[in-house]
Amino acid sequence: MPLFPYHTYLTVLVPAIITFAVTFYATKFIIDYFYGAGVIDEDHNKAKVIKLPSSGGVAVAFGIILGALAYTFGGSFLFNPLVNVSELLAASLSIILITFVGFIDDINVGTKRVVGTDLKRLKVGLKQWQKPLLTVVGAIPLMAINAGVSTISIPLLGIVDFGLIYPILILPIAVIFVSNAFNLLGGFDGLQSGMATITALGLLLYSTFFGTYIAALLSAVLFAALLAFWPFNKYMAKIIPGDSFTYCVGGAFVAIMALGNAEAFGFIIFIPWLVEFFLHLRGRFHVSDLGIRQKDGTFRSKYGKKIYSLTHVAMNIKPMKEYEVSNWLMGIEAMFVVLAFLLQFAGLL
Repeated sequence: MPLFPYHTYLTVLVPAIITFAVTFYATKFIIDYFYGAGVIDEDHNKAKVIKLPSSGGVAVAFGIILGALAYTFGGSFLFNPLVNVSELLAASLSIILITFVGFIDDINVGTKRVVGTDLKRLKVGLKQWQKPLLTVVGAIPLMAINAGVSTISIPLLGIVDFGLIYPILILPIAVIFVSNAFNLLGGFDGLQSGMATITALGLLLYSTFFGTYIAALLSAVLFAALLAFWPFNKYMAKIIPGDSFTYCVGGAFVAIMALGNAEAFGFIIFIPWLVEFFLHLRGRFHVSDLGIRQKDGTFRSKYGKKIYSLTHVAMNIKPMKEYEVSNWLMGIEAMFVVLAFLLQFAGLL
């Protein structure tokens, strides 16, 4: 895969800049709007419980879509597009649909009477069986256009052609698994957005040097959106990402891997979430990533030496403050991105 001609980088850079600006201002807007609208959640990691606006993924998805549409507009009036526009629009629709499912989960809040007329807000959310059933809608646009290539390079096995199994079975399973597994690892300021930003950067570099132009474009706008959102979600967060964020980013990851023929590379960088899935499975998904806050601001695991999440691994290494847990896991993800590139350069992917 040769590097793209220099002038084509402008057609990636401009949509990315637009995405960054839109996401930044959209996040500032929904912080106030969602708080007033009651789309809020509680942060239990501080000395006192703090109520914060939730569903920050709406701003991220909005930025990504406008960035993709900016490229589509430019390809219609200013330059000859290097991507299949139907693929780009299908990826955009996939991101919109799966973000909407996450947003439904975020706003599913019930109330119950506590004392007199006092009402306590309760986050209900979608049922466990509803989440995979609804997130599959995010795969439908990609399935409809037969996105990606059915041949996948599998480490130790080589090139395998899955034929029609790829769009009909593998794509929807990937969307369901990646979006829901990405949703499992969180609970600390900057954790989900930070790890996602590192992953998006890895996909951008891979797509630029080894992948396809459309994957580079989607990776660029995703990275730009996450870079704009992260300052609002880092330690002492002003907004909670919510399921709309995790589903949006998970769906975008699958679209990039499928359209960029980056399934093997994507598998390696997604290993932390794969591990998280099996750790949660060990606890039958009735476990929490959160810890018990100590007086000095550090956290210890609720389950002692039993490990049901990668956050528990961090808290068992040494007492860590909230931002240290997030930074430790961001470092782990960065290591897997480096590992994926080493395997790529070694010809093992």
